[in-house]
Amino acid sequence: MPFAEASPIYMYFSLPRWDSSSKQQAASSSPLGTVLTRTERDQMATKVVSASPRVEILAKSGINEIPTEYVRPESERLDLGDAFEEMKKAAEGPQIPVVDLQGFDSPDEEVRRACVEEVRKAATEWGVMHIVNHGIPLELIEQLRKAGKEFFDLPIEQKEQYANDQSSGKIQGYGSKLANNASGQLEWEDYFFHLIFPEEKINISIWPKQPTDYIEVTKKFARQLRAVVTKMLEVLSLGLGLEEGKLDRELGGMEDLLMQLKINYYPICPQPDLALGVEAHTDISALSFILHNMVPGLQIYYGSRWVTAKCVPDSIIMHVGDCLEILSNGKYKSILHRGLVNKEKVRISWAVFCEPPKDKIVLKPLEELVADGTPAKFPPRTFEQHIQHKLFRKTRGDFKTPN
Repeated sequence: MPFAEASPIYMYFSLPRWDSSSKQQAASSSPLGTVLTRTERDQMATKVVSASPRVEILAKSGINEIPTEYVRPESERLDLGDAFEEMKKAAEGPQIPVVDLQGFDSPDEEVRRACVEEVRKAATEWGVMHIVNHGIPLELIEQLRKAGKEFFDLPIEQKEQYANDQSSGKIQGYGSKLANNASGQLEWEDYFFHLIFPEEKINISIWPKQPTDYIEVTKKFARQLRAVVTKMLEVLSLGLGLEEGKLDRELGGMEDLLMQLKINYYPICPQPDLALGVEAHTDISALSFILHNMVPGLQIYYGSRWVTAKCVPDSIIMHVGDCLEILSNGKYKSILHRGLVNKEKVRISWAVFCEPPKDKIVLKPLEELVADGTPAKFPPRTFEQHIQHKLFRKTRGDFKTPN
């Protein structure tokens, strides 16, 4: 597959953890490329049904059993379940940390340091956190949710006007996951994907025209979220003992750090114990931010088990991605995660991936973090090379080490 066809949809939602030596990957769901045996297929608890090109159509067709293309391998189904039921079970177990960002704006230096320490600990131990008092007006977040829902409420024919074409490299727009692994497994979701920041690099012509406020609301949200990105990178820099602006500059700064939005639409699923909305993966980004419609589904792999995220009101979920794990020399963890589905309510999430430019920047552990003789855990690579490493299992010997 030519690199131009290496869709970010694959990058973020179809790849297992990129560090092949990771214990998390070994304990995660089946690796990319798993092939179902005849026995496994015979044992699947569904009949063969032709998969619909859009999951929404399939879900609304009245089926009671999902097509085999959406059924996970038997070994992966051992710990799958309805998202609502899994959230109830998780109530007594470990919980994703909740971090209050208000402390970072305090004039009291001790309060600021305490906030930095909270973020550092969450990024180090979990690689994910709920952030509250983030500074984005809650009214704007509700407008964003409303606009996204109204787009997906449109008739399929209208949404298809924005359909992407991954085979030709047109990756922005409305779509569903293509089968890009040997078993042909699909995910129980449709999506809309597009760049939202920097504004001078976006292509408004492919953004939804309906609802009429979609463009205005999304642009406002992007500007507000970029301020949160700046703040989080400052806090994370200080958590590594660096000066505030270090990580933002290393990732491209205001001009080159890209923010890609993927609105995920997970229809009601008649057999949530057999399917996944998003299979287990780590994000290739530096940071990822997630909003949702207060329907559960996110699971994090932590402490050798899957932990179901609670729905924390007025919060944004923030993940550490691969790029930040590389820059921090493994101090911050790119967390393995996946998405469950349910048989009661449609789930919609808004995921924003913050990524560096593909060729301008070399990703490698920061010099300040290896200056004392600590070995670098990751070889230098550009963002594009990292993508190819994850997509095609290319190793260090498959490309020249950048200068």
